[in-house]
Amino acid sequence: MKVALFLKEIRIEHTLFALPFAYTGAVFGARGLPSWPALLWITLAVLGARTAAMAANRYLDRDIDARNPRTARRAVASGALSPASMLLAIAAGLLVLLWAAWMLNPLCVKLLPIAGAGVLLYPLCKRFTWLTHFVLGAVDALAPLGAYIGITGTVGWPAVFLFLAVTVWVTGFDIVYALMDFSVDRTQGIRSLPARFGEASGHVLPIALHVLMLGLLAAAGLAAHAGSIYYAGVLAAAILVLYEERLLRIAENAFVLNERVFVSNMAFSLVFLGSTVASFTAASTVGSS
Repeated sequence: MKVALFLKEIRIEHTLFALPFAYTGAVFGARGLPSWPALLWITLAVLGARTAAMAANRYLDRDIDARNPRTARRAVASGALSPASMLLAIAAGLLVLLWAAWMLNPLCVKLLPIAGAGVLLYPLCKRFTWLTHFVLGAVDALAPLGAYIGITGTVGWPAVFLFLAVTVWVTGFDIVYALMDFSVDRTQGIRSLPARFGEASGHVLPIALHVLMLGLLAAAGLAAHAGSIYYAGVLAAAILVLYEERLLRIAENAFVLNERVFVSNMAFSLVFLGSTVASFTAASTVGSS
């Protein structure tokens, strides 16, 4: 039961949210399907980083969570799990990340301190700046960037554009997520963007950021010389933006809104991965023939 509680606490299922774009970065780097060993190490790197990040979040935010009715039942905040268990999870996650980086290539290992600092320190940002959403977006965007580097051993423009696209993508729906705690954040002095600029900003800025994501995904495709099938994924992103705009316009319950935004963004990430894989595999098939 402790294991089940721990997995629930670190939201292990949310790792699926990061993996599609990590695999997209790997496909960009390989210009097709990467080798199975490379995919294994990339998967382990994401699992390790995600575990360390969520454990750090639960450990550092345990007092904040305890004062928030929405999060007071979280295992560490309520005392069902000890803070020490999260410290152990942080250490284990970082060791897995280090192991995976070591198995990929030397540049991954050299850049590991940046990734490690990001996953450990981003929970603190909400105490100081409303830019915390962008910090979280950038930390999550390290997954596709790191996967690209893991395959190529270099940093290229396709990876940079993909990194920026994922940064604004995650930032957008994290701002929507903050709407659930709008009043509590203002009471506790948490620096969320809606708490700083008003609830309306949480309905307008996510759409603007996801429109920017469209341009960045298109730029990534151009830089990578992706085939036409790739842009079906960009079209899926455009449909996502239209759907989110409607949700934000008509939704009256922030909790229902976030559930629907989460599901739609998960579906989009899988569709985008599929269009990217199809684009590059089709191109390699044509080239080999």
